[in-house]
Amino acid sequence: MAAEAVSSSLPLRTAKQDEFHPLAPLSAAEIGDAVSLIKSQWPAKTDIHFKLVTLEEPAKAQTVPYLEAEFHGYNLPKIDRRAMVNYYLRKTSKFHEAVVNLTQQSIQYNVRLGPSVHAPADGEEIIAVEHIALADEGVKAEIAKLQLPEGTKIVVDPWIYGSDGVDDDARMFQTFLYIQDPENQGEADSNHYALPLAISPVVSSETMKVIRIDHLPTGKDNTIKEPQPWKSRPGNEYIPEAHKLRTDLKPLNVVQPEGASFAVTQQGTSNVVEWQKWSFRVGFNQREGMVLYDVRYDGRNLFYRLSLSDMNIPYADPRHPFHKKAAFDLGDVGAGVMANDLKLGCDCLGTIHYLSGTLADEKGDPMEMPNVVCVHEQDAGIGWKHTNYRTGRAALVRNRELVLQSIITVANYEYILAFMFNQAGEVIYEVRATGILSTQPIDDGVEVPWGTVVHPGVLATHHQHIFSLRVDPMIDGYHNRLVYDEALPMPRSDFNPHGVGYYTEETVVETSGGYDVDFSKNRTFKIQNADVRNPVNGKPVAYKIHAPAFQMMLADPESFHHKRAEFADHNIYAVKHRDGELYAGGRYTNQSRGGTGVRSWADRKENIVDEDLVVFVQFGINHIPRIEDFPVMPCEIIKVSMKPVNFFDKNPAIDVPPSTQEFNRSTLHTEAHNQGSTVGEVKAGGEVCCPAPNSKL
Repeated sequence: MAAEAVSSSLPLRTAKQDEFHPLAPLSAAEIGDAVSLIKSQWPAKTDIHFKLVTLEEPAKAQTVPYLEAEFHGYNLPKIDRRAMVNYYLRKTSKFHEAVVNLTQQSIQYNVRLGPSVHAPADGEEIIAVEHIALADEGVKAEIAKLQLPEGTKIVVDPWIYGSDGVDDDARMFQTFLYIQDPENQGEADSNHYALPLAISPVVSSETMKVIRIDHLPTGKDNTIKEPQPWKSRPGNEYIPEAHKLRTDLKPLNVVQPEGASFAVTQQGTSNVVEWQKWSFRVGFNQREGMVLYDVRYDGRNLFYRLSLSDMNIPYADPRHPFHKKAAFDLGDVGAGVMANDLKLGCDCLGTIHYLSGTLADEKGDPMEMPNVVCVHEQDAGIGWKHTNYRTGRAALVRNRELVLQSIITVANYEYILAFMFNQAGEVIYEVRATGILSTQPIDDGVEVPWGTVVHPGVLATHHQHIFSLRVDPMIDGYHNRLVYDEALPMPRSDFNPHGVGYYTEETVVETSGGYDVDFSKNRTFKIQNADVRNPVNGKPVAYKIHAPAFQMMLADPESFHHKRAEFADHNIYAVKHRDGELYAGGRYTNQSRGGTGVRSWADRKENIVDEDLVVFVQFGINHIPRIEDFPVMPCEIIKVSMKPVNFFDKNPAIDVPPSTQEFNRSTLHTEAHNQGSTVGEVKAGGEVCCPAPNSKL
């Protein structure tokens, strides 16, 4: 952060007494106040381009006493409300960071940031870049060489420019051009990703002009060919009206005749959710989207804060300009601002409660974001079961989950992001990746080892999706440690003469750093509170982390990809908490250089034993595209689970009512039923779900 202050005398206004929870998102009025205070620092006609107006969360040392007082019904301490603001002076490179004290109606600080620190893109800017690229005379001349059919619609995809250290200090957009199927003219949703062009204009975000036109390599090497007249190719549509749809799918209705089992209490701009024994507060911001605070089970502390901290999608094509493709979708755009307006019967099924948000647009005006989170319950199969084969009696409960889901659209791609809670005290974070592959042109008959041809003339490059989940724990208290267990073979001995024994060994992680899972040893990381012991076995209470195996960052350690995605080289990063260190890739990822994220924090090598611990959990997929991923990709599903270990004195789902037909009201499938009759329906009754097994031991 550079030290150029905007004003040496900051204005002070009369303090306001409006009451807000310290973790509640900013209200529309608060956004207006923050914007007004920033504007007061500049001459009246200054054109300010706002990039971010969001809650500046109070220091954890202030917030924890507030949360505990709130939970126990004590008098609440006063905490000032603050807003973080990022903005440009429009058509300049002057990018600023400010914190506004809304309670005191004053500016805490307001500074211009240094070189190579850039803001994310926003909707207004992206649309403007699209128009600028197509209006440029040089671009028009290059397109004319293609001799496209008359009336062909050209579509522009602006991308964050990326970094390679070559003349990339200025903030820019790399755009990629496509056409819609000339045989399907007039269809606004025609899949342009099936028809990529080899022209890539670069637009300066400062001058808002095309500063360079790149031509894309389309063969096996870096060779750039002169534009040739466009060769007619078929389209490849994903919209349903373009296909003969199946006709044998019957309705599947998710019905809760007595309503949902959860309750949502709205407190100003904040929402408190209670379900079964769970309770937590839901926030929403421009960068992370959905954030959970003060997560408790049966009143016991579990997590101070949970959020998707970052994601990085590095691509594998080593050729210019594709070598710079490494999107940070949260830092480069924002999960909040990209969140979908979710619809009943489509994005979420059952009895749904929607949560909405308020963000700020580029003018600093409040921007309503309706239905950005859906809250609902779902059946997740059998929770637990046992049949006593001697008596034939089965005891069984079904596992019900509470789901909080948000969906973001990042140009061509969708991510379905969900926190899920179950009755056994487990928290699951699920990501479903879908949408359309980012495509580029390739010559006929050419194959390359860094991508898959998914349509004639269309290459989908290999790429990784690497996510970082930020876990700020408070497992039965605010001083936790990170440990890992390993299962190791017992040496042969007189005690173990047959060589079948094995044991577990626990290791305490003493200093901040990056750590890895080792599946050959069943290495399992746990967040533990050594001061609280299980009443049955005396072991420390804990939650273990289950993350799927994934291939970490493949780019060279000296590459910009590797330097920028600081979280992408270890399964686990553990650090000592510091306020403001929320984003694993650093606060500003657009054309970043690295050195401001979790790897750098971990390198402080601080003691993290029984301290205020924060854990970043990495997970992801290496997406080697398939032909089946086009024209739209079936969901790829990955999950991270946090499960109690010696936290309870028995299975916490032991008190879930048993599953019965009277409660669930299932029906038998018969031919008559399949034809619309009710013949074969099982009458509702109180019989057990599972009779005696047929087999005899």
